[in-house]
Amino acid sequence: MKKAIQIWLIGLIGLIGLLGGVQAQEMTVQAPKSVFLGDNFTVQFIVNDNADDFKGPSFKGFSLRSGPNRGSQYSSSFINGRQSTSIKTTFSYTLTADREGTFTVATATCSSNGKKLSSESISIKVTKPTAAQQQQRQQQQQQQRRRAAFDPFDMFDPWGDQQQQQQAAPQIDESSLFARASVSKSNPYEGEQIIVTYKIYTQIPVRQFAIDKLPGNKGFWVEDLTSNSQKVKQYEETISGKRYQVAEIRRGALFPQQSGQLSIEPLDLNVLAIVQNQRRRTGTLLDLFDDPFFNTSQAVERPLRTRRISVGVKPLPSAPDGFSGAVGSFSIKGGLSLDSVKAGEAVSYRLTISGRGNLMLINSPFPQFHESFESYDPQVQDKIVRGDNGISGSRTYEWVLIPREDGSFTIPAYKFIYFDPASGQYKTLTIEAQSLQVLPGANQPAKQTTNQAIKQSNNWTIYLLYFLSALALFFIILTLVRWIKRRRSRNIDLVAQRKRSALRVARRRLKKASVHLKKGEPEPFYQEIYRAIWGCLSDKYSIPTSQLDRETVKSCLIEKQVLEEQQERILQLLGEVDFARFAPGNPESLMQNIYQKTLEVISQI
Repeated sequence: MKKAIQIWLIGLIGLIGLLGGVQAQEMTVQAPKSVFLGDNFTVQFIVNDNADDFKGPSFKGFSLRSGPNRGSQYSSSFINGRQSTSIKTTFSYTLTADREGTFTVATATCSSNGKKLSSESISIKVTKPTAAQQQQRQQQQQQQRRRAAFDPFDMFDPWGDQQQQQQAAPQIDESSLFARASVSKSNPYEGEQIIVTYKIYTQIPVRQFAIDKLPGNKGFWVEDLTSNSQKVKQYEETISGKRYQVAEIRRGALFPQQSGQLSIEPLDLNVLAIVQNQRRRTGTLLDLFDDPFFNTSQAVERPLRTRRISVGVKPLPSAPDGFSGAVGSFSIKGGLSLDSVKAGEAVSYRLTISGRGNLMLINSPFPQFHESFESYDPQVQDKIVRGDNGISGSRTYEWVLIPREDGSFTIPAYKFIYFDPASGQYKTLTIEAQSLQVLPGANQPAKQTTNQAIKQSNNWTIYLLYFLSALALFFIILTLVRWIKRRRSRNIDLVAQRKRSALRVARRRLKKASVHLKKGEPEPFYQEIYRAIWGCLSDKYSIPTSQLDRETVKSCLIEKQVLEEQQERILQLLGEVDFARFAPGNPESLMQNIYQKTLEVISQI
């Protein structure tokens, strides 16, 4: 009996441990509750799993210095012979408190394994430090720098106390240590990328540096190019015949957002320089040690500031129609993923813009699709590279299209217009027009050919003329009236029959979808799910397939006085199906979830 109880307790503990190890996906935010005016601080959004499609909040009341900067952390451990892996994704922003008050940081959103996550909104209070607080902060900063500049030889100096009295205060020549800022171009076009580089020039040893305040740079879109994991680049440079050790401490990409005279504000920093102490001659025994070997060094704090740089921004020439807002050097590629598809099945249209320039500020493209195509908002994927030479990479837009009618269709050519600063001209890149052959779907009959339609039309004309010539006007009118009444009655019956059979047909399609679900076939599974949902809505509410889209369905549901809760469930399901088809993660669990939700919603339509 005792042994059975022990086994039961061990199993219970193991089950509790297993349930405790399952951690729900969530997004948390870390930020200080209060900061002083002028302080730089960090706001972090942390997801306890892989995360994509991050959309950060706006930071009203603060200046954005950098971000979002993405980081990932992976850890693995073995417990009782089992491997446990955890993943953490972090999106961080560096901000500056510009004005006093209490400001709200709104929620951020992202996707994690097909699940939408959002953070809580937080409040940050900005206050002005009192004189005592300001003095205390300065003392703390000085103490930290002194500890960082600690000289281990001081503890072996037997004359340390006397030496402090005998040493002269070290002096640093302004020409021996200074900071400079430079730009790659002083007269760019509006929107053109320029690189600003901040450097320290020194002829004496430097222990460390700290940036006190980043420049505001109003009128510019700013991207930080300085990597936290990258070492400071150092080299030698000659100025006016003097050799200097140069350290590039910061680099950024600036995109002027308006024409005219703009200013790049100064950068304020503090440097700890190591200066040799010089003894004063006293005429005592201590003068015997007046040798460089016995001279100790001292860490001296020196504030530095770069000069303000004036930039003359040239306006862009008169832009042609369709200008994308892109300024730089770009290329474009893309098109349809398939040349032919069945009606009701999905096909994607993709555009990828690559190059160097203001990729983040390009207007979203709007290709023209046939009115019978159901299209969704594009998925945007960025592959942005922040290097020493500025911002480069690519941005991809992908539309999911579902043709509702069979036939031959043409996607018109797409023209991408950008401004090239090197030539000072607008340039046009073109994606050629493409043809898409839409075949009849499984439950859709093929269209009549043009010859058949003409032949039927001619036959009808012949019959009509014969009928008119054979019968009197009275019989013609009477026959037409009866035909119209009969036609209306039959249409009413067809509509009612379609409504009655809508659920039956939808369940038949869901049955096909379940077969593909068991086989692990995502593509045909989602095709049957699309047909089940859209077909049921079309039959139930008498919406022509060519007019099926979100707005039409929403308007029809409101007109039919469908409960608001039911409307939300239908529209939410349509969005989740579109997202699940291209979402990362476990496809089987996503398919099972979509199948269950589709079955529940269709049963209630």
